[in-house]
Amino acid sequence: MFNKIMKLGQKKFNKSDQHHQDNNPSNNVVRGSRTATAAASSASNGESQTAAPSPSQTPNHPMFTSTPTLEVLPLLKDVSSSDRPLLFMKKAHMCSCQCDFSDSLIMPREKEIKRQTLLELVDFLHSSSGKVNETMQSELIRMVSANIFRCLPPAHHENTGAPPEGNDPEEEEPYLEPWWPHLQLVYELLLRYVVSSEIEPKTAKKFINHTFVSRLLDLFDSEDPREREYLKTVLHRIYGKFIFHRPFIRCSIYNIFYKFLYETERCIGIGELLEILGSVINGFTVPMREEHRLYLVKAILPLHKSKGISIYHQQLAYCVTQFVEKDYKLADTVIRGLLKYWPLTNCQKEVLFLGELEEVLDATEPSEFQQCVVPLFTQIGKCLNSAHFQVAERALFLWNNEHIVGLIAQNKDVIFPIIFEALERNMKGHWNQAVHGLSENVRRMFMEMDTELFEECEKQHPENEAKACELLEQRELTWKRLEEAASLAAN
Repeated sequence: MFNKIMKLGQKKFNKSDQHHQDNNPSNNVVRGSRTATAAASSASNGESQTAAPSPSQTPNHPMFTSTPTLEVLPLLKDVSSSDRPLLFMKKAHMCSCQCDFSDSLIMPREKEIKRQTLLELVDFLHSSSGKVNETMQSELIRMVSANIFRCLPPAHHENTGAPPEGNDPEEEEPYLEPWWPHLQLVYELLLRYVVSSEIEPKTAKKFINHTFVSRLLDLFDSEDPREREYLKTVLHRIYGKFIFHRPFIRCSIYNIFYKFLYETERCIGIGELLEILGSVINGFTVPMREEHRLYLVKAILPLHKSKGISIYHQQLAYCVTQFVEKDYKLADTVIRGLLKYWPLTNCQKEVLFLGELEEVLDATEPSEFQQCVVPLFTQIGKCLNSAHFQVAERALFLWNNEHIVGLIAQNKDVIFPIIFEALERNMKGHWNQAVHGLSENVRRMFMEMDTELFEECEKQHPENEAKACELLEQRELTWKRLEEAASLAAN
């Protein structure tokens, strides 16, 4: 019975050869910018490349010599073990066929056949009987490539012509892939393949190679959050299983960050990539290699300067804190990096920075803290006097952290004179009552910590205030002279 079905299927395929082309051009359209960068990086490292199976390449079996058509086939469990590999390949090849999801009334039968077939393939890989030889793997990855690698739709601002900075990415409705019912099953199939204990990395690396990984990374540009979540899981599993791909994956992720920072400013997928990187950093050995330190300074810390940081700040802060926890000597580098990119006019971003700063300081050793104490508390002093009450309040909350208070106590001779002036200004003139009360609490804490030093700062305060007023007057006088000179030149 099975052989008859196979012969009929072969006749159908041979007949359709006269009417259909061998492949669908749309299956081969992929964004190439990131892939090219990653491939170039791989080439520079001298790593050999084996081309990933293309959807247009079909097995040498006569059954697969034409465009696939969706038809009902016997279940894998209903055929003998000897016939199962061929049927598996036929089902995988058949699922390379694309369905039109622009209208729910188009191809309803074919859509259901493909969905049921994909479900069966997922169950087969998950089952104990799911033995997949090399030829079956080749056809499986070919089918996965045909489904997931595609030209992604443009971003919202690219579609409408609106400037990207004019829209709040958090408020935009995410684009959802209409053919997700099939796409989800294909991703699930790929995930089962990668995590399967039956699949040997030495064999699978012929198909899950650098080209395949690069094209996966390109897909992080997808606006569908469900797809990015699957991509994150799949890539993380690939990183864990294929040890020989790890340097390439890390380098490719950093290259994406460079492209985001200096070219596209398109932050879709950055959060998911940082989440993967957080797990990667957690696995770094100590002492940390110079390569990892370099990428921290060149690729990770500069992510703080983006306008869209709110989308991925939580993951970014985790990565930065992981570096400090792995190597405490990096605390000074990280703190100075935060100060370098500290926002000047964006108050909400400043609140995020203060939260991240607390996490970093919580993992900072006294020896590293001493190296950056002056620039750090100069900036904190500015935050204390911020007219935006949330910024001032968040800065004052730093004194609720026992570890940070301990670091301050060890360096009170340097910190007190810097912070005292800011606290006095808040006590005299800040408009927000909560900030006024918190400033009073911190001032009292300083007094209890070292009464003599506090009294000395109190004595010097009028003199320092007079100097500040004098500087302000000089500045105003300079501006007045410039205005007069400009007025004379105009006349």
